[in-house]
Amino acid sequence: MKKVVKFGGSSLASAEQFKKVGDIIHADAERRYVIPSAPGKRFADDTKVTDMLYACYHLAETGKDFRKMLAEIAARYQEIIDGLSLSTSLKEEFKIIEKNFKEKAGENYAASRGEYLNGIIMAAYLGYEFIDAAEVIRFKENGDFDAELTNEILKKRLAEVDRAVIPGFYGSYEDGRIKTFSRGGSDITGSIAARAAKADVYENWTDVSGFLVADPRIIQNPEGIETITYRELRELSYMGASVLHEDAIFPVRREGIPINIRNTNQPEDEGTWIVESTCQKSRYVITGIAGKKGFCSVNIEKAMMNSEIGFGRKVLQAFEDNGISFEHVPSGIDTMTVFVHQDEFIDKEQKVVSAIHRLADPDSVDIEADLALVAVVGRGMKSTRGTAGRIFSALAHANVNVKMIDQGSSELNIIIGVANDDFETAIKAIYDIFVESQL
Repeated sequence: MKKVVKFGGSSLASAEQFKKVGDIIHADAERRYVIPSAPGKRFADDTKVTDMLYACYHLAETGKDFRKMLAEIAARYQEIIDGLSLSTSLKEEFKIIEKNFKEKAGENYAASRGEYLNGIIMAAYLGYEFIDAAEVIRFKENGDFDAELTNEILKKRLAEVDRAVIPGFYGSYEDGRIKTFSRGGSDITGSIAARAAKADVYENWTDVSGFLVADPRIIQNPEGIETITYRELRELSYMGASVLHEDAIFPVRREGIPINIRNTNQPEDEGTWIVESTCQKSRYVITGIAGKKGFCSVNIEKAMMNSEIGFGRKVLQAFEDNGISFEHVPSGIDTMTVFVHQDEFIDKEQKVVSAIHRLADPDSVDIEADLALVAVVGRGMKSTRGTAGRIFSALAHANVNVKMIDQGSSELNIIIGVANDDFETAIKAIYDIFVESQL
C-alpha cells in the first residue's frame, strides 16, 4: 500500500511543526511520497515565505537592493535547520537565487523557491530522496499543465525510488523555465504525485480537521463532514469553501484515489474523506453549505419567449461578446435571468443591455445588483422529499427574501439567490433547519 502525503504551509512554518510532520510520516510506513509547501505563518502577524519571495523579487525587478530581504528569508530557513539539528546548508542555493534574481528569472521562479528550499530541508530531515518538481512536472508552452506528459515522466521517476520528497506548487516548461500553479497549487502537486504513484490514498495535511458543513466565520463551531464525494466538493469549492484547491480533484478522480483531509496539530482526528462515490449516508440531508457575495441579475422579459427558437443563445451571445461569463440562468415562460459577477459586469452593463436589445429584441431588461448566491449541496437530497420546501420555510422564517432558486438535474445542489445583506442570515437559517435541529 502506498500513500502520498501533502503538508501545507502552516504545518511546516517552524522546526516545531516539522517535528510534528516527521512524527506523522514515521508513524505509518505507507507514507512514502511527501509534498511540502513553503513555510507559512508562525504566528498571526507573521508573513508567509512565499509572500516574502514575491516582495523580494519585486525589489530586484525594479532595480532596488533586495539582498537584505533575501537574507531575512535565508534566516527563516536557517531557524528551521537549527531547530531540527541538521547539518544541511542552503548557502549555495541562496547564491544561485541571488544571481537569478539579479538576472530577472521571473516571478514564477521566485515564488517557487519557497517549496524548493523546504523540500530540501524535509528530505534531509526524513532521510528521503529529493526530487525537484521542475524535473517531473511539465507545462505546455501556452502555460497549460501537461497532465499526460507529467504522469509519464513522474511515474517512471517514482518507480526508481521507494521514498521521496517532491516540492509542491511548481514545475517547468520543456526548456527548464519555472512555472507555478495558482496559489494553493501544492494540493495539485500532491494529487499529480498520487496518480503517478498509483497511491491507495492521498493524505492532505493542513491546520483544520477536514471540511466543515458551513463557514466557521458565519456558523460558530459548525459540524464536520465525514465523507464527501468529488462532485459535492466541486460544487462547494466553486462556491467558496476553501480547504483544498479545487483543481486538485481531477488527477486522483480519474484513478479513483480517495483524498483524506487531516489536521497536523490533531493527527488522531479522522478528518474528511473525499471519494468518487459512496453508499454511506450523510449524517444530515445536506453535506455542506457555501456561498459568495457580489452578483447581479439581468432579467430579460419577452412575451412568447418560450416559442422563439434561439432566444437564449442570442441573449448569452451579448454576454460572450463582451467577455463576461455567467453563473446561472434560471428561466420561465416569458422571462430569462442571467446571474453574473458584479465587478466584471458593472463597467460593461450598458454595452450588454444594448447588445441584448439588438440581438434578442426583448420587451424589457432589468438589472438588480448586490446579490449573493448560496449553494446547498448534498447527495442525500436526491432521496429526501421536501428539501427545497424546507429551505424556503427556513428562509421565510428568517425574513429572507429569495430572489432566485435553481436546482440542478442531478438533484445534488440547490442554488439560492438572496440580497448581499441577507447572506449570513440565509446560511444560518439553512444550517439551523438541516443540522442544528438534528443535534
